[in-house]
Amino acid sequence: MKVFLLCGYAICLALMAQASCAQQYPVKPIRFIVPFTAGGGADLVARLVAVPLGERLGQQVVVDNRGGAGGSIGTDMAAKTAPDGYTMVLTSTNLAAAVSLYGKLPFDLIKDFTPVILLAKTPGIVAVHPSLPAKSIKEFITLAKSAPGKINYAGGIGTTMHLDAELFKTMANVDLVQIPYNGTGPAVIGTLSGEAPVIFAPTIAILPHAKTGRLRALAITSIQRSAAVPDLATVAESGVPGFDTSQWYGILMPAGTPDAIVTRINGEAVRIVQGPDFTSRMVRDASIPIGSTPQELGAYLKNEIEKWAKVIKYSGARVE
Repeated sequence: MKVFLLCGYAICLALMAQASCAQQYPVKPIRFIVPFTAGGGADLVARLVAVPLGERLGQQVVVDNRGGAGGSIGTDMAAKTAPDGYTMVLTSTNLAAAVSLYGKLPFDLIKDFTPVILLAKTPGIVAVHPSLPAKSIKEFITLAKSAPGKINYAGGIGTTMHLDAELFKTMANVDLVQIPYNGTGPAVIGTLSGEAPVIFAPTIAILPHAKTGRLRALAITSIQRSAAVPDLATVAESGVPGFDTSQWYGILMPAGTPDAIVTRINGEAVRIVQGPDFTSRMVRDASIPIGSTPQELGAYLKNEIEKWAKVIKYSGARVE
């Protein structure tokens, strides 16, 4: 009987300590690692969340861009930080794919992290520099087949820009050559300059330039058209049946972060994601705000790792 009383007392103390931790948290700024360069879709989504989240928590949420290796460098940095609630990391499709794309990662995306929230999903757009004489996916495929290995696309080793393009090459039976850039922002700049006249990138990074005519959008990569750009055909209906890819963004914290803190961050982030500012920006950029529970992100992450493992095996893409 005494043993049970002592165990119950210990559990109560632990719960009280965790509740106290949540009430006092945070007492200093929170570091939000974005494992991609500034200017891309991931960076934009992170900043749309960071500022209002800091206001809600009463402490600044500092975005720290640590790009490289398809997001692996910054993610590894986050995995090695203390699970005290003062480090978050943006995760995305790139990281789920990296599990199979790279020979070996220095972290385990499932075991080394605690899921917090799935923020949003965004399809990609296949876009070209206006100098490229292709106004549709069918015309682009014809052009690529007439000049195998002569057309460059702007990519980034291990990113969805890379994977989407490699999947397209396989399914459309064309030979394109990647010019790797360190993130979506630099890749978009490379396409705007004409250095790499083709890009497969999230709508959130391409639409502003397509609307001004600096880039020509050929198709959207989701299986269905987007209400934000209803006249833009899908890749699937334009000559590559079954083509369907999208980018998604979520937040992870180091494994072992107290549940009360994860719950607090999730609750505040859900309110932001479901709020008018975030929602209107996502819809404007043909993206979908989500706002999941930690458990839903955990299950989704596992499914994405399995999905991209099959895509990578099918396409033959590999990074050592």
